[in-house]
Amino acid sequence: MMAALLLRRDKKSTAAHLKSDLNRTDNSSGVRQLQELLDSVLNPEKPAADTEALDWCKCLIAGGEGFEEFCKTVRSYDNATLCGLVWTANFVAYRCRTCGISPCMSLCAECFNNGDHTGHDFNMFRSQAGGACDCGDSNVMRETGFCRRHRLRTGENVPSVPRDLLLMSEMVLSRFIICIIQYLRDGYTEPDTSTERDLQKVLQQLEPQISFLEELTKMGGAMRTVLTKILTNQQTFKDLSMGQEENVFAKKNYENYLSALKNSGLVSVEEKAQTGAAEPTRGSETGALGLLGAAAPSSSGSNKEEDQDGGQSIGQRKRVKLSSTTKDPSIMDSLKHKCFLEELLFWTIKYEFPQKMVTFLLNMLPDQDYKITFTKTFVQHYAFIMKTLMKSQESDTMSNRIVHISVQLFSNEDLARHVTEECQLLDIMVTVLLYMMESCLIKSELQDEENSRHVVVNCSEALLKNNTYWPLVSDFINILSHQSVAKKFLEDHSLLMLWMSFVSFFQGMNLNKRELSEHVEFESQTYYAAFAAELEACAQPMWGLLTHCKVKETQEYTKTVVRYCLETLQIWFDAIGFVDELAPNQVTFHLPLHRYYAMFLSKAVKCQGLDLESLLPDQEMLMRIMVHPLQIQASLSEIHSNMWVRNGLQIKGQAMTYVQSHFCNSMIDPDIFLLQVCASRLDPDYFISSVFERFKVVDLLTMASVHQNTVLDGEQERPMLEGALTFLVILSSLRIHLGMADDEILRAEMVSQLCMNDRTHSSLLDLIPENPNPKSGIVPGSCSFEEMLSAVADFKAPVFELGGSMQQGMYTPKAEVWEKEFDPIMVILRTVYRRDVQSAMDRYSAFLKQSGMHTTGNPWPPYKERTPLHPCYKGLDRLLHCKTLHIVIFTLLYKIWLDHSNMSEHVLCMVLYLIELGLDNQVEEDKEDEEPCIEEHCHDSWFPGTNLLSNLHHVINYVRVRVPETAPEVKREREPPASTSAEASNFGQNVREAQVFSLVAERRRKFQEIINRSSTEASQAVRPKSSSTRWVPPGTPPQLVTEILEIHESMLSLLIKLHQKLSAKQNSLSATWLEDMDANPNRHIHGDGITAIERILTKAATRSHQSKRSIQEICGKVFPPVAPKKNSPAAKKTMDKEERRQRARERQQKLLAEFASRQKSFMETAMDVESPDTEAAMDLGASEVKESEVLYDCVICGQSGPSTEDRPTGLVVLLQASSVLGHRCKSDEAKKLPTTDDERIYPADTCGAAHDVRLALMQSFFKDSSCLQSVSIGWDGGVYVQTCGHTLHIDCHKSYMESLRNDQVMQGFSVDKGEFTCPLCRQFANSVLPCRPGRSTEVVSWHMPSNNKTSVLVKEVEDLQEQLGLFPTESNLSKEMELVIKDIKNTTQRKYMDYGKNPGSPDNDFLFMYSVARTNLELELVHRGGNLCSGGASGAAKRSCLNQLFHVLAMHMRLYSIDSAYNPWTRLTQVAPSRDDCLDDERPEVPMLFRDCPSLLIIFVLTMPQPLRKEHFICLVRMLYNLQYTQALAALSAKFSPEERQAWSTSGALKKNAFNAEKSYEALLSHVITELSKVKTVYDVNTEEPSMLSTSVWSPQSIEYSLQQFCLPYLRLSCLLQHHLYGDNLSGCPEEEEFSGLAGCLGLLDPVPQPSNPMYSASCLAWTVSAFDLMSQWCSEVTGLTNTQAEKSMTLLVQDLQWASPHLLHLPDNYNTIFQYYHKKACTACKKVPKDPALCLICGTFVCLKGLCCKQQGICECVWHSQHCGAATGIFLLINASVIIIIRGHRFCLWGSVYLDAHGEEDRDLRRGKPLFLCVERYRVLAQQWVSHTFDHINKRWGPHYNGL
Repeated sequence: MMAALLLRRDKKSTAAHLKSDLNRTDNSSGVRQLQELLDSVLNPEKPAADTEALDWCKCLIAGGEGFEEFCKTVRSYDNATLCGLVWTANFVAYRCRTCGISPCMSLCAECFNNGDHTGHDFNMFRSQAGGACDCGDSNVMRETGFCRRHRLRTGENVPSVPRDLLLMSEMVLSRFIICIIQYLRDGYTEPDTSTERDLQKVLQQLEPQISFLEELTKMGGAMRTVLTKILTNQQTFKDLSMGQEENVFAKKNYENYLSALKNSGLVSVEEKAQTGAAEPTRGSETGALGLLGAAAPSSSGSNKEEDQDGGQSIGQRKRVKLSSTTKDPSIMDSLKHKCFLEELLFWTIKYEFPQKMVTFLLNMLPDQDYKITFTKTFVQHYAFIMKTLMKSQESDTMSNRIVHISVQLFSNEDLARHVTEECQLLDIMVTVLLYMMESCLIKSELQDEENSRHVVVNCSEALLKNNTYWPLVSDFINILSHQSVAKKFLEDHSLLMLWMSFVSFFQGMNLNKRELSEHVEFESQTYYAAFAAELEACAQPMWGLLTHCKVKETQEYTKTVVRYCLETLQIWFDAIGFVDELAPNQVTFHLPLHRYYAMFLSKAVKCQGLDLESLLPDQEMLMRIMVHPLQIQASLSEIHSNMWVRNGLQIKGQAMTYVQSHFCNSMIDPDIFLLQVCASRLDPDYFISSVFERFKVVDLLTMASVHQNTVLDGEQERPMLEGALTFLVILSSLRIHLGMADDEILRAEMVSQLCMNDRTHSSLLDLIPENPNPKSGIVPGSCSFEEMLSAVADFKAPVFELGGSMQQGMYTPKAEVWEKEFDPIMVILRTVYRRDVQSAMDRYSAFLKQSGMHTTGNPWPPYKERTPLHPCYKGLDRLLHCKTLHIVIFTLLYKIWLDHSNMSEHVLCMVLYLIELGLDNQVEEDKEDEEPCIEEHCHDSWFPGTNLLSNLHHVINYVRVRVPETAPEVKREREPPASTSAEASNFGQNVREAQVFSLVAERRRKFQEIINRSSTEASQAVRPKSSSTRWVPPGTPPQLVTEILEIHESMLSLLIKLHQKLSAKQNSLSATWLEDMDANPNRHIHGDGITAIERILTKAATRSHQSKRSIQEICGKVFPPVAPKKNSPAAKKTMDKEERRQRARERQQKLLAEFASRQKSFMETAMDVESPDTEAAMDLGASEVKESEVLYDCVICGQSGPSTEDRPTGLVVLLQASSVLGHRCKSDEAKKLPTTDDERIYPADTCGAAHDVRLALMQSFFKDSSCLQSVSIGWDGGVYVQTCGHTLHIDCHKSYMESLRNDQVMQGFSVDKGEFTCPLCRQFANSVLPCRPGRSTEVVSWHMPSNNKTSVLVKEVEDLQEQLGLFPTESNLSKEMELVIKDIKNTTQRKYMDYGKNPGSPDNDFLFMYSVARTNLELELVHRGGNLCSGGASGAAKRSCLNQLFHVLAMHMRLYSIDSAYNPWTRLTQVAPSRDDCLDDERPEVPMLFRDCPSLLIIFVLTMPQPLRKEHFICLVRMLYNLQYTQALAALSAKFSPEERQAWSTSGALKKNAFNAEKSYEALLSHVITELSKVKTVYDVNTEEPSMLSTSVWSPQSIEYSLQQFCLPYLRLSCLLQHHLYGDNLSGCPEEEEFSGLAGCLGLLDPVPQPSNPMYSASCLAWTVSAFDLMSQWCSEVTGLTNTQAEKSMTLLVQDLQWASPHLLHLPDNYNTIFQYYHKKACTACKKVPKDPALCLICGTFVCLKGLCCKQQGICECVWHSQHCGAATGIFLLINASVIIIIRGHRFCLWGSVYLDAHGEEDRDLRRGKPLFLCVERYRVLAQQWVSHTFDHINKRWGPHYNGL
């Protein structure tokens, strides 16, 4: 009742009235009234879209004042000390590593710019998931980085809030929030119900309400406190949430909520109690932990889903269900909401994290109480969140929103520790991770497929493929980065055990089985998911834990982890049924358990001082652990040997990813380290034989020349042998985990990357494996990345040549690095592509050649000394000192010496490397108990002991080998065979007892021995080699027989023989060479195989006298030549070869000569940049008098001949529309790009705009046809013609175009638009300009002056003009010329051609034609730097086609004849009788003083019969100069003040009668002033605004200068025209003498002016009639205009002809200035901030790239703008990417960036976000390409834009 009354009243007064009621001491009536009012206002049964309720709330909260005022008041009490600004995806934020404590720290732009971060390591980034500003939060960042506002903590001194201010808010808002919750309950439907489920719709309706909440949070701390109170108050929740008894809606609503809870697989706690389920003991006290429905099968619904999923994945293996492994069932199945916050979060999750809700919840975080409650609530719902995520369709968006929240909560160490202790956060996370992975397990097929009990994750499931698990894993990594949390994790053994079982799900996943018969049908791409999963889910948490195990005190943690690793590994071996033999042909790259074990071992020894022994298992376990990592190494070799080729490309992808920089230190490095540990602890003979067996090259290691290999094809043997040896070298020389310090590791990594290729700074950062735990910053260790980089590399700054590719700043290794630190082994380990190894070697040999260290032949990889081993790993050296390896080395040396098949230089290189490693790493022989045992068996072992040094000189006499009966050894036993090696056997002194040595048997026996643990045998490490017959597969063709070879060699003797073989000299080593060696110890570091052998022999000699003696002895003997066989055929072959070479040489000579002659002619036509005037065939110069006709070469058919009417030749040209001229301005300063709202660019002062205004003005007064002959157009959208200088027959060109049309290859150009590339130089072109058939005899008559007087010439010119243009006869040539004209017209847009009143009229056409000539001349001037001072040699005036162009235009323009009555020539040269100028209705002609002289000159030249005699041309120039000079005087007089005018007029009048009055500027000036003053209006216009110049006094000098400047543009143009028509040389001159130079060149002046006389422009005048009469006539045309027009006549008189050269905008130095202003700027069309904003660098217009809002007629804005601003050429800077794109017509290309970072690199798309600075050279190159129109030639990657940019 009362509510109804209140509702009717005005909202504001009601609110005020209620507020005063509530402020009384007894406020019960107020409270009751308010409640009733709210009951009816906030009624959830009304539709949510009704905004009435919202308006009521705003009014009530404000308590009667305006809501805006209220907000202001509340803000003034804001006590927050944190910024807390929340942003969503794509927001630009900053991260400063110098100031951050947590790696996730981020700042909003405002706080960043207001803080001081100079010199810090910061970057700008685009947020992917959203985030919040941490400014002011000292838990996350250092206080020094706070911005000014948060550093001063202004929030702390705010007065406390008056009680009545927020009283209403508390009451209203609690009701408002329950109302929102009721809407959410009501709107939610389960996904499986039949009704249409549209959660988005519900959310849209609630948009205003949720936005209102968000607005409230932004009011500051005071309001947040109120909200926190409401959200966390449990009593209010109880009262309001259930709904009162009588309210049916509320009851139903609450039930809806309960059923939603139930359907989530969750039960509320009360219900459990009712159904008699026991209350979970542990969970309920801690706030009911969790809720992941008990291990999935609890509800039948989920079971159904599971089965469907299983069914859909056809051909996939069945999923496996595990019984639940969780520690505590309560995590899984109970959830109770006690306050609004909890239920709000519950609905946020149910509705899959709507952005607005997320922002609201995060905006509240600066409130501490809220933060703690919210974090607990979040943890309590954690399991439920992940369950929802797994089911979600939009898992990507949802993941981002989850992380957006969690990263704010878990980055704070105190908070993370708090919830870990109180809410078991760690238990929840691990449990949920397990639960998640359990949903996609399958049975492992590794090893024993049938009986395997091991399960692994299925990488093809969406969960892994789409990385759905990453929010969880990233949270887990985040909390493990806090020491206190990690310690808790490491101390909790049950958790560790759980974690290990989680890791074992990944052990052996994505198993590859080698395809042996045919290629796989379907290449699965799941491997990347597998690698990503291992890296993110296993390796990164591991690195996180390792960071906390760095000191002695943490030893216990490591021991625990190692113990669990070994236990889990044992369980794994049992589960897959692995004993000692691997199943063949399968490999998995995923062994996270092995890698955990390896990394913790490494840390224990390196940082914690633990003894390795205490952490290792028994020998048998070590043997097992070794097998799988070793299998991976062998498989890598197999993959590179193409043995897995039938598995498709993806297997190569796996091999590459395994060693790639982001993965290598979590994959290959731990694997190799683990193998090193095994090798150092196991019996070396066993280990070596295992390696060769795994690599399948055992059969190859035989002394016999022929062998059978049952497992490898012939071509695979060599790469596999190389692989095995390289692996042994890496194993015994790599020290990454065996004693190198962090700095040394960083240095080695850096050097190896730089040696492969020069690198940019960012690619180096990317390629150097960092410790993947982000907390550690970029590099472990004390020395920073930058210091190290400057120590090993030199910076090469980017160089720019015009037309070169855009280079970046590169780092290249210093010389001493190549000399001392280049380590090929490290390079091999780190290369993803095999070609990089070659690249490193090529660079190394280039360095050696350059520095003169090694000039002949190819150098070998240098040998590098190693860091000493850590004492724990000393056993590794025993590998190099074991008999098995020595036998293999001996066998291989022997085989290489005898050229057995499948040996290679690389094999020898690695064998020598192993010998040298052995010599450098001696083992201390301290085991006395072994000595007697060696003695005992010495009669049948190959070598007496295990020490390499003593074995080197041990001579082996006889070897027994098993060979096929067909082998050469069988027939001639005593001849040393040519061979390869597999099982070799030695006899000792007694041949009878010689036994076969078999690697396989040896390994088996060792394994048995260890298993039996018979202590007596175990003590004798070296056993007699038991003979073993090899099992022969059935159906093997030849039988094996045993033969005995006589060898009589030692390793030393083989080395010396190889030295001879390599150096191809018989005694390459004299007996005394050792003595000579000692003198120069250093010459052995770099070189080839010969050097390597010498180095080894020297080392052996210095370390043992015995070896020294042996070497001298062997060298003393004289050897027979090495290979005497095959003498005659070989010699014959070489002779044939010589003969063949000779013939080839002769053929080549012939071809070259022919080629040279063609090249010469090409050079003459095309490349003669120096003197364009003598170009053959281009400009028909007088130099060719002798020849009758000009000859052209066709670059297609290669024939040479003249251009004829029937078969015309044409020039390859590119026609393009250009507005470069139109963008010129008066000042030479480039315009600045605006970067604040106050700066603007005014386009009105450009050349194009000025000419448009002028033409429009003329057209408003004068006759249209006359206007169109008085100006030029083409400043904007003119057609520019350029050529590469090559010619072709036009019919050849047509057939060439046909072939291009049929060519299916994707070209960068469009053939249909006539585009092609020049067949010879591949320059882009789109038309062919026909060459006029010319006889050079005519040329002579052109030049012959007939000494006629000017008056005669004037008459001749007039007669010539009267001749009617003859229509040319119809011929191929004329057709082509018409076609070209059509092309020229099609090049530009219609609006740039139609300037006349009636479009399409001949006048229009006429104007367009002569303007094309004008445009090309003007552009050439611009290219020459705006003047002709530099003369003819200017590089910009490249190959010119203007001569041909003029002929084509002239032919076309002769068709229009000028009506003689209006012929400007008569008005130029005759004083006409005064006539009634025109009938009243017709407009007058344009006065001569308003006409543009260069335009008139071009019109005359083009309309007169061709070829034009030079004297006539000069005559034209002279007559027009008179007019130009008069215009100059008129313009000058207009600048005078009235007094000055008066003075000059008087002083000049006195000189009128002097003899040279017609050439005296004073007299002429005075005459002009007098004539123009006849009508008052002409000069009066200026009186209102006094001219700027009137302050300065005009002296004769300044007048002369001004007149010259006015006439210069005309003279330049005439000179250039003369140069092109007659081939006259342009002589250069200094700039101050340009006027006289040009006048002399044009014959207006005697070439030798008197030095005394300062050059007066007037002396160039040549009048044929009285000057004063003619001038009066011209002036009277102006004064005769009616008064209205006189106003404007002044502007037409004072034209300014000087334009500065065109510039692009001036850009700021720092890119951030542009970015900050423009990336938030709203588009002018749609007022939204564009997604891809861009800037036109020509005029500064802000446009949307690809923006649909600004599309016009289907064309997007950038393309549209490029057409209007640049006549289809646009240069745009993309704000968000920092790159420049060029639009040219229908194509576009990415040009590159003109902003580079401190290391000279681009940052495309601002991915790195480092500060960028303008690179002036690059910008200059860009401007240069724009002005010279060479974008098409220089940029290669063009693509069509389909108007979509």
